[in-house]
Amino acid sequence: MKTYRTISLATLVCQLGLILRSEAQSQTVCNTHNTYRPPENTDITVVCGTKTMAMSIFLCPVYHALYNESLMALNGQFDNAECYGVPDWSTDPPTLKFNFTIAESDVAVCHNNFKITSEVGTGMFSDFSNVQFVNISGIISSLDPSAGTITYRQQILYMFSCRYPMQYLVNNTQLGVSGVSLAVRDNNGSFISTLSMQLYSDTGYTEPLIVPETGLNLKTRIFVGVKATNLTNRFNVLLDRCYATTSPFPSNSTYYDLFVGCTRDGQTRVELNGVSQMARFSFEAFRFVEHKNLTVSTFYLHCVTRLCEVSRCSALLPDCSSPAAGRRRREASSNQDVPANNMVTVTSPPIMVTKLNNAASSTSQGNSSPLVGVIVAVAILTILFISTAAFLGLYLRRRKTAFQ
Repeated sequence: MKTYRTISLATLVCQLGLILRSEAQSQTVCNTHNTYRPPENTDITVVCGTKTMAMSIFLCPVYHALYNESLMALNGQFDNAECYGVPDWSTDPPTLKFNFTIAESDVAVCHNNFKITSEVGTGMFSDFSNVQFVNISGIISSLDPSAGTITYRQQILYMFSCRYPMQYLVNNTQLGVSGVSLAVRDNNGSFISTLSMQLYSDTGYTEPLIVPETGLNLKTRIFVGVKATNLTNRFNVLLDRCYATTSPFPSNSTYYDLFVGCTRDGQTRVELNGVSQMARFSFEAFRFVEHKNLTVSTFYLHCVTRLCEVSRCSALLPDCSSPAAGRRRREASSNQDVPANNMVTVTSPPIMVTKLNNAASSTSQGNSSPLVGVIVAVAILTILFISTAAFLGLYLRRRKTAFQ
């Protein structure tokens, strides 16, 4: 069944004016360009960003099909200025660019589809039996300005879509070293909380860890705290996954999981998780094998973090005594989770670890320092003793001579 949209006379007049105004530019740029041809599926580029979706299509095929930028819009929404693209004649080839944020309210402005699906976790999500994804899709379509009964213009349709893991990682996630602002919708409205990650050197999580430029020694225990501020007592902090990567970005690099659900590295200890507004764990410093030829191995720590309602946090934590039971509990409670936009990834400053032989050499030198000090002290005391004895001997001899 076809749906016809009614376009006002004023809109048609405006669009016809734009067609005439753009004709001269099209003739000077597109008529001799190699993309001045019928449209193809490869003419569209889609960038699935962490905050926005961006699409661009070649402009010259649009002109070749007897349309222009004023006759192309998202999902046929020609009565909404926000749904039109912006032409860029400075690029080669010239393009028509569309951009909108991935917030659900902004996605709906131009009638893009926003669909949430649930799937069984696989790969890096295999410890979770229910992983939700968001699929945002739509079309860039043309409007035929022909006023008659027939037309010789072929309709142009470019389809696009982006698929985001709603609860976990998004490619090219923005780096958040110092902290992440997290908007939470409470029963009484909205408020902003701030999540941050801090590294400590002591079991009390009070002494900030200072990483020297030469790097930490291997197996140095690092204490990690992920804390929420400006948060009501209705929510706790819950860590779903913490892992290390060789680059500052949470994806697209070598990674090593410290823990995912019940699966933990042998040197990782999770002390607090989902029971307060600060989650705590610790691990021993290690080096990435790919850095074997480097004096210092540098990596970054990332934690996939969300807030959970105090009464439901325990239900979201898997039963680590029985992996199967843990998966069932997470699946059963998935529909009661805090909204997915409350899931973020927080990232640590760079962590540098030195080679084992350098650490051993440094330790050896450090242990020899007290011995050198003792030798120097003995030498000084010996010199003082000899000097004192010589002085007394000389003094007694002169006194004896004086009495004679």
